[in-house]
Amino acid sequence: MEQKKFDLNSFIGLILLGGIIFWWMSTQEPEIDETKTTNTEIVDASKTTNNANTAVVNETAFENDSIKQIALKNKLGAFAQSAISASQGVSILENEVVKLTIDNKGGQIKEALIKNFKTYDSLPLYMIKDNNASFNINFGTTDNRILNTKDLFFEPTITTNGDNQIVSMRLKVSENQFLEYRYEMMPKKYLVNFSIRSQGLSNVLNSSNPINLDWSLNGYRHEKSLKTENTMYSKLYFKSESEVDDLSPNESEIVNQLDWVAYKQHFFTSNLLSEKPFNNATITSTDLVLNEEIDTVYTKKYQLKTPLELSNGELNYNMKWFYGPSDYNLLSSEQFAGTDLDQTADLGWGIFGFLNRTVFYPVFNFLKGFLSNYGLIIILMTIVVRLIMSPLVYKSYLSSAKMKVIRPELTALNEKYPGKENAMKRQQETMAIQRKAGVSMMSGCIPALLQMPVFFALFKFFPTNLSLRQESFLWANDLSSYDTIFKLPFKIPFYGDHVSLFPILASVAIFFYMKMNQSQQANMQAPTQEGMPDMSKMMKYMIYFSPIMMLFFFNNYASSLSLYYFISNLLTIAIMLVIKNFVIDEDKIHAKIEENKKRPEKKKSKFRERIDSAMKQAQEQQAQQKKK
Repeated sequence: MEQKKFDLNSFIGLILLGGIIFWWMSTQEPEIDETKTTNTEIVDASKTTNNANTAVVNETAFENDSIKQIALKNKLGAFAQSAISASQGVSILENEVVKLTIDNKGGQIKEALIKNFKTYDSLPLYMIKDNNASFNINFGTTDNRILNTKDLFFEPTITTNGDNQIVSMRLKVSENQFLEYRYEMMPKKYLVNFSIRSQGLSNVLNSSNPINLDWSLNGYRHEKSLKTENTMYSKLYFKSESEVDDLSPNESEIVNQLDWVAYKQHFFTSNLLSEKPFNNATITSTDLVLNEEIDTVYTKKYQLKTPLELSNGELNYNMKWFYGPSDYNLLSSEQFAGTDLDQTADLGWGIFGFLNRTVFYPVFNFLKGFLSNYGLIIILMTIVVRLIMSPLVYKSYLSSAKMKVIRPELTALNEKYPGKENAMKRQQETMAIQRKAGVSMMSGCIPALLQMPVFFALFKFFPTNLSLRQESFLWANDLSSYDTIFKLPFKIPFYGDHVSLFPILASVAIFFYMKMNQSQQANMQAPTQEGMPDMSKMMKYMIYFSPIMMLFFFNNYASSLSLYYFISNLLTIAIMLVIKNFVIDEDKIHAKIEENKKRPEKKKSKFRERIDSAMKQAQEQQAQQKKK
């Protein structure tokens, strides 16, 4: 076997190869994980009065290297500087009533917390959280780029103006060229001043491209009754051309001279107000609840899309944000004068809203100044309302008593003029008897009609009254929502999956009231004429149908409303019993009617003459038809 010889050339080659490998490894640095080298800076500017505080939290977002600068310059053009020096983080504006968290990315409100209120399940009440809202300006640049502010980073600056806290968010091209969002929060107020302005961007913004503002929000569910909150009291309100209106769900509308939009979620509202009205603005409302068993996070999606106008090549808009309660007492206060935001409290239209504003709210606020138990306030308010309405109850009952006295004469009249052929003559004589006796069918109807506006006004008053929200009384833990004494293991159509006691009590009271009122209504009706429907039979059915209908309807409605109707009907029954047994004397009424008959008949009004003339002509035509 041949012995191997030492190869000097191979040995030198290995030494050289090893040296090259060692040199290559020594010149390479380990790769740095950006996420592990993030610096966090906390700037506390909370030294303001009224326990308010403002804070900034920043995290390095980009490395300032030449390669990235080139990439950002290619992508963002003039606004590349904002990304190069950008930092992820938030700024906080907070006072006694609201807390806003403003994100460096987009310069927009990331969280809006309404303090001193909780959701139905006792959680903090956020209007904005977890990306349910977006505020964006879409614009074009002179270097033919289309950018969105929601994707860009703003640089925050914290200052104060007296007791006011200010956060300035700037999207910079340079130190003297920028787009600015300026937020200014005052102590103890929900309104936050907000302005959008640009400086030195007249040669950067492309005026030939539209500049569009887009503000959208998915409204969180806050209340116990999802159906009531979503279908009845969550709406998009807006003020356009000096008129306040609302938009129905799943609709879109283009409006001009738009002063403000309000995204209402029953008791709470997100508002954007502008001193310079928007034109050609598109507002949209979309119902997000398709199935109440599944869709329980959001109620509606609201959206505003509007073009912004340049002034001398720059943006300049003064606005206000409002994240707070839809409280009529608050929205009708001096700080909201001239805005008409109080109309978003939804007190009803026409006379119903008038009664709520001028009668029921003043009475409620007066009683609230003396009592802290809202159940007792409702009971006392009900007593006040029924006492005010008692003259109408008396008038109606008096008319019923008068009709009862002349009823035998009307019955005799039906016997004297039987058959359809005498219907006109019978009606004429009936009206003559009523007129001579001083009795009018309308005198009984008018008091009942006058009470209807009160009914519908309170139908709006109680479910929208913020003071009643999450206030308990007896077994009801929230007077603004339904009470529950028993949870059903199944759901009854139109009724629900729970049993509420206040609607049951209200329905029982309505039944006894209608039962007692039946005899009064029977007295008010003239004897049934031949060929005419018997109204008394219909009333008998209504006595049972109405309470059942009310029971189903009010089972999912505000317990404060059921409490009011329960007490109201009890008081009405008591008032009717007092009037019947201690006020009305049928003998005196009969004597009065006989006295009225002896008096000469008053001169007929022109309206009465026209009616008598028309009835006479109809009677003559009937007689002619008989002869044929």
